[in-house]
Amino acid sequence: MKSNFKLNRRAVLKGIAGATLALPVLEVMGEDVVEQVPRRFCALYTANGMSLPRTEHGINDWSWFPTASENSEFVFGESTKPMSDFRHQLSFLGGLYHENGTKADPHVCSDMWLTGAPLHQPKPGTYNSVSLDQVVALHTKQHCRQPSLVLSIDAGTGFLSRTGTISYSLEGKPIPAQNRPRLIFNRLFRGDQSSLNQERDKLKKRIKLVDAVLENARSLNKKLGKSDREKMDQYLTSLNEVEVRLIASEKWIDIPIKNQDYSHLNLEASPEGKPADYYRNMFDLIALAFDADITRSVAFMLNREDGMGISDTFPLKLGLTRTHHNLSHAGDKDGQLEFAKYDQFLSQQLAYFFSRLQEFKDSTGTVLDNSIVLFGSGASTTHHPKNIPTLIAGGANMGLRHGTYWKDGETHMSNVYLSILRSMGINVDSFSDSSGVLDTSIFAHI
Repeated sequence: MKSNFKLNRRAVLKGIAGATLALPVLEVMGEDVVEQVPRRFCALYTANGMSLPRTEHGINDWSWFPTASENSEFVFGESTKPMSDFRHQLSFLGGLYHENGTKADPHVCSDMWLTGAPLHQPKPGTYNSVSLDQVVALHTKQHCRQPSLVLSIDAGTGFLSRTGTISYSLEGKPIPAQNRPRLIFNRLFRGDQSSLNQERDKLKKRIKLVDAVLENARSLNKKLGKSDREKMDQYLTSLNEVEVRLIASEKWIDIPIKNQDYSHLNLEASPEGKPADYYRNMFDLIALAFDADITRSVAFMLNREDGMGISDTFPLKLGLTRTHHNLSHAGDKDGQLEFAKYDQFLSQQLAYFFSRLQEFKDSTGTVLDNSIVLFGSGASTTHHPKNIPTLIAGGANMGLRHGTYWKDGETHMSNVYLSILRSMGINVDSFSDSSGVLDTSIFAHI
């Protein structure tokens, strides 16, 4: 096995015993600190692009991107009309692309959506680079119970070009996603001492086993193939994620969670059931986590690429005639219209999510005002890595100004990401291959 693992098993055990951590925000620190409004980020990904119907079919009003304007404002298409109540809290962005995406296998568009990494020629010993949500987590984790929340329609990590997660660690390793509402709820809202002790004991046992394996790394390297080495690497990354989460939870154990109403949740909702029921319960969990300031960084993969996973069947469950991936390749009018109707379904779920964020209040404004929500796909249609469909919502208290359909030729997606980071007060010089912040009224304040 390769010796370049970033994870130090002894350091993990030391961390569990007691690591040096930043204190939670306490009243004794002063009103200016206590009353500082949280800045949050949520990335939502859908696979296979959006419906952008061919002109000859005469259904342009079903295009995901706005195609008409009225009184100097864009007109929502039929597939995005469910979000029209939030016109002045969201914007569409066109012409975006990852330069590395034009050089890579088109199926890796979800792998690089939040990273922009050169997956066509990765550096030796690496796979990806850090994702945007994890940069946010790095800068916000001292303020909340959980550094980040990584969700997906299918749990785990998936594999190269068929990933099951859109989140990648500082070392570029895929972070396993969770997909079961009850498990997610227990992790977020049931972090009592007994459950922490049980999870810590399990982790120590797993670490002990991994230590024994790593002591024989040289001999194993000769026996394990590339696939097995990658699986072991993912396993170590998973252990590290659990360990970081445990430490973050322990320092908050005596600080009560905000009182909230959980009665509307259906924790038995699952991807095997009704799609809307599942998505809305997942969005409820995210909204509750933001409201209670349990985390300030979320990544949720709504669908997987190329027909992978259970969500490919969601259009069939909604009464459409083809699977999601099949619809994304449709060239006929009926197929493109059905693809747009699935986009409309997703817009309904987004509108629900925005409404939930709008209902929760911070000391200044709503949770939506203090959150930046990024929604999009890694390709436009049929795996084309240009003109990536992108929507940004919220962030009014971070200076974002909406109601715009912005497009200025071709622009690096990483410039959008740098603009988001700057809006959140994370003053990094660059992100991935960014060349600067976005020149648009949406981010005019930075």
